[in-house]
Formats: sequence, C-alpha cells, structure tokens
Amino acid sequence: MKRKPSVSGAVVDGVDWNRWSIILCKPDAQQRGLVSTILKRLTLPDVTILGRQDVTVAAWQIHVHYGDLLVDRDWFADRDIPRALDELYVGRTVTVALASGPAGISVRLRSLLGHWDPSRARPGTIRGDLGRDSHDAALTERRLVNNLVHTSDDPGAACRDFGTWYGARQSDLIVPKTAHESPTSLED
Repeated sequence: MKRKPSVSGAVVDGVDWNRWSIILCKPDAQQRGLVSTILKRLTLPDVTILGRQDVTVAAWQIHVHYGDLLVDRDWFADRDIPRALDELYVGRTVTVALASGPAGISVRLRSLLGHWDPSRARPGTIRGDLGRDSHDAALTERRLVNNLVHTSDDPGAACRDFGTWYGARQSDLIVPKTAHESPTSLED
C-alpha cells in the first residue's frame, strides 16, 4: 500500500521533479489535430515522453492549474478569469503527457514552446510555427489566448501539475521504466 507523502502537496515522495515536466496540450491543439505533432516536437534525444492520456477537464483542475491567474486576476479587469477558464476548458478534452529527462528539463521544454502570445513567438518554436491566435484578438474578444500547449514552469510546478492531472494513484508513471517496457505511444 502506498503511503501519504511526508510533505503536503508533494503527491508522492522521492521524486526529483527537476527531471520531470508535465505537458498539457490545450483544447485548441486537440481541435486542430496537433497533439502528436506537438509531442513529437518536445521529444528530444535525452527526453522521453510517456503517460499520454486524454482528460476531460473539471473546474477544480483548471482552477488549480491556473491558480496564478486567479490570484492575479486584478491585472485582468476586462475579463472574468474564472468564467474564461471554465468556458475554455471545463468539460473539454485536453491531452497530458509526462516528459522525463535531464535536470532542468522544464527550462529546455519551455524554450521550445515560444512566447505565450503566438503572434510574438519566434519561427521555429511550436507557438511560432503552429499558433494562430494573438493577445490582441483575445483582449478584443475578452477571452484567454489559445496557445496550444503548456509545460511545467519549474520543478515545483511539475509536482503540482502531476497532482492536478495524474494524481497519486498514477504515481507508478514516474517510476523509471525498465528496458523491456516502452513508453505510451505518441500516436493520436
């Protein structure tokens, strides 16, 4: 039987979260059939993508995931952030996956994403090449930006993201695979 972690919010003990990142392919990536393309672009020679699964988003999940937006919602006086999150995510399908690799993986993966505003993302980045939305359009329409994908900001965020999208019951996913096991397929 698994034990409760010794630190509140840790989900599972003994994980070096500096070597993990959680990937969230957002509803716009799902709708456009870009999930496999995005995951392949995040797969590097020393990075393994595994544990891919589709999730129907519950309100609590997206509110925990974007807790920073909820806390700082005064910066968004023109938008009702909880409502915008609910409209964009709740009841919709996202794809989550785990990225395992060397220390500092979060920084490496985030550099592949590009600027959060796809219209400002450099060519060669995921959002620069595949993004269609802009912050200006989102402001005009009083909604959040559709920017395809999120990866964990840092080790603390990776731990929180794992708890939000996988939970302690799926902690076996973060145990290193043996040579005879293969990661979950990246195919749609």
